[in-house]
Amino acid sequence: MTEQIVILGAGYAGTGAVKSLESAVRGDVEITWVSDTDYHLVLHESHRCIRDPSVREKITIPVHDIKQPSTTFVQDEVVGLDTNNRVVTLAEGDDLAYDYLLIALGSQTAFFGIDGLAEHALTLKSLDDALEIHEEIRQAAQNASEADPAKVIVGGAGLSGIQTAGEIAELRDEYTMPLKIHLVEGLDEVLPNSDPELQRALRSRLEARDIDILCGEFIGNVDEEVVYVGDHTELDYDVLVWTGGITGRDAMHDVGIAKDDRSHRVRAKQTFQTEDERVFAIGDSALIDQTEDQLAPPTAQAAWQAAEVAGSNLARAIREQPLETWTHEDKGTVVSVGERAVAHGVKGAPMNTFSGVPAKVLKKFIAARWIAGVAGVPAAIRAWPDM
Repeated sequence: MTEQIVILGAGYAGTGAVKSLESAVRGDVEITWVSDTDYHLVLHESHRCIRDPSVREKITIPVHDIKQPSTTFVQDEVVGLDTNNRVVTLAEGDDLAYDYLLIALGSQTAFFGIDGLAEHALTLKSLDDALEIHEEIRQAAQNASEADPAKVIVGGAGLSGIQTAGEIAELRDEYTMPLKIHLVEGLDEVLPNSDPELQRALRSRLEARDIDILCGEFIGNVDEEVVYVGDHTELDYDVLVWTGGITGRDAMHDVGIAKDDRSHRVRAKQTFQTEDERVFAIGDSALIDQTEDQLAPPTAQAAWQAAEVAGSNLARAIREQPLETWTHEDKGTVVSVGERAVAHGVKGAPMNTFSGVPAKVLKKFIAARWIAGVAGVPAAIRAWPDM
């Protein structure tokens, strides 16, 4: 009987794993790919849509341009998973039975119990989120003036927060919008836990874009007009964007396999196999073991690397072959700040930290290489100018 493999999610991890699995099995199994959108979003470039919504045409790739004809695609929301009976429950369609399952549903925004934050903040986890930020900022700017500018607060100065603030600054400057932008980070510096040299370079770029940076105090609570930071700071706002953390998707809350009690992200070995040998997990859905009690980082780079091995391991599991282990290899960091970028720790680069044209081109190349890998070189060429 033909084995049934179900892959959940069309993010980097799910999309990459589908491509890898298709190559490894070459029609020997039945693959069903499930996602609540019928396209793959190049998420680490979604912030570009805050400045220019037309970029969405370049960073959304229809799943039918990615998968092989033999792979069945189902557009639906995953709402439950019964690992005992090997069944995936969908919001609208029939249940899906599987022999092997790959969970690659990604994550959702974590609000950490901050009072009022979920009710009043915009997030950046989807294309619709980016377009909503664009519209909210334009509307706020229309009701503002140079004497009384609209106030935009970005909460969280990780990769997403920095890139979001940079695109808002580009939008402001391109259309001469009366905006005041604040970037708020609870830890001591932007891009926490990264190299100080990179932090300094990013801070310099952000400040050059007239973005106010407030680090070292956490947001305590939020109401419809004010963000309360620390014990003494109150920031009025017209638009609030929260990028401060991730947690597992709701569908994972009641799954009967080992996972983190707080985030509900599934625990997986270096082979991506969970405690259930027929269930694999990858990307932001998973906490993937690495060497020396470390976990793989929840980044696009890690998901890209892991996806190829995960797809291959699904094929190996079906054939009862030994599974490969995967160790994340940090190939460096490239962060855009509007039209500019900062690169750090890139292998083969003459400097440890650099910006200017080389960093900008490298940022474009990273996105284009991924698009070429899943949708072909012509798609990457079309996307290049807007990356």
